[in-house]
Amino acid sequence: MYRSQKLSLRYFTAAIVLFGVMILFGLLSALYYLYPSMLFNVFNFSTSKILHIDTLVIWLLMAFMGAVYWYLPKELGHEVVGMRLAEITFWVFCAVVAVVALVFVFVQYGSANEFTLWFINQGRKYVEAPRWATIGVVAVMLVFAYNVIGTAVKARRMTGIMWVLVLDLIPLLIVYLDAFPAPTNMSVDLYWWWWLVHMWVESTWEVLIGCVMALVLMDVMGTSRRIVEAWLYIEVMLVLGAGILGLGHHYFWIGTPRYWLGIGGFFSALEPLPLLGMVIHSIYDAGMHRMKTANRPAFYWITAEAFGNFIGAGVWGFMMTLPQINLFSHGTQWTVSHGHFAFYGAYVCGVLAVFYVAKQKTAGTEFLDGRAWKWSFGLFNFGMIGMVMGLLIAGMAQAFYGRAIGGSTLMAFTQASENPWFIAGMYARMGFGVIFALGYVVLVYDLLTAPRRVPAPQTPMEPA
Repeated sequence: MYRSQKLSLRYFTAAIVLFGVMILFGLLSALYYLYPSMLFNVFNFSTSKILHIDTLVIWLLMAFMGAVYWYLPKELGHEVVGMRLAEITFWVFCAVVAVVALVFVFVQYGSANEFTLWFINQGRKYVEAPRWATIGVVAVMLVFAYNVIGTAVKARRMTGIMWVLVLDLIPLLIVYLDAFPAPTNMSVDLYWWWWLVHMWVESTWEVLIGCVMALVLMDVMGTSRRIVEAWLYIEVMLVLGAGILGLGHHYFWIGTPRYWLGIGGFFSALEPLPLLGMVIHSIYDAGMHRMKTANRPAFYWITAEAFGNFIGAGVWGFMMTLPQINLFSHGTQWTVSHGHFAFYGAYVCGVLAVFYVAKQKTAGTEFLDGRAWKWSFGLFNFGMIGMVMGLLIAGMAQAFYGRAIGGSTLMAFTQASENPWFIAGMYARMGFGVIFALGYVVLVYDLLTAPRRVPAPQTPMEPA
């Protein structure tokens, strides 16, 4: 095993732990909707929500970095350059996350001054981490970029996947710098904040997970490089075109020109299409050659990634981003329904596939299968779909009773929050959230348990 792959296992471990923290605070946040006065003056709902969302961003970022460190030496046939520095920054990253989490839990908020911005909370969704921590994340990402680019230069080899990955590192670094300014004009602040959220968390990550999935498909299913690279190029073109224009669906209600209504509404749903095409084409190609795989869990999570991304980010996104609908759905639980489905489908499923690739390698087994991963797969997907539908019901109740009928007043918002459909949706979200959490417990058990050492089957793969 390469030294960088050993580092990736550390990133995977940290990511799985933070995944559990994210689920824990997600359940706590869901409880607040059912019992609003819970932990009053002890632990704020806003802090619970911050820890849920920010942990989501951090654990996925760690998992992406681990996936790149895992596949980079295999792709280029060379150990990653600057490994000592990479190992140091891993511990720096973990320390930064731990300190920020402790500040969020025990300090929670501060005065509206520069000290708070630098050491407690910036107050901007997804980037609440204080500025010193943001600087730390930038430093970690700079080292990560150096590792990737330096390895490509040292190996004197550049594949199509590597070109896309290296070019994606530029906006991955530059767009995140928008986490530093604190404009006093709300429209200006929201305008550039959406560039950070959409172009960093969505578009650059969409390309990054596309690169990872291309490597996983070649590894797990033996897919032709020609197929995955062709779809990867299409994805880059859509991100550069549809992605930037689709950013306009965030501009509807922040004071930008009216032409963004049409542009943003049309282009916002095109980005997930290439990843779906890549996986379907790969499965078709593998089927034409009597598809075989020695890693069933990874194959199933790859498939869930493709369709979850298309439905969660594409269908669910398009369902609520047309301006005529968004006027009523914006800021409701309908939006939260899309957010949960999109992040799960676009990123989480793909990352779990990489976890099982690493498990097979570290276990030294020829064929990876079993029962626990099937339970985890079922609980995760059943729990997520249930949460998504519960949130959708609650969001539609808000849109109909609070917006369309109530006229978006404060009283209408309060009455919609007391509507039986909204309350039922919140209870459904809580119940299915527990099921999702059980899926996490089984996942951890399965990843920590040594697999049965059995030879790979000699027949084409049958559905589990």
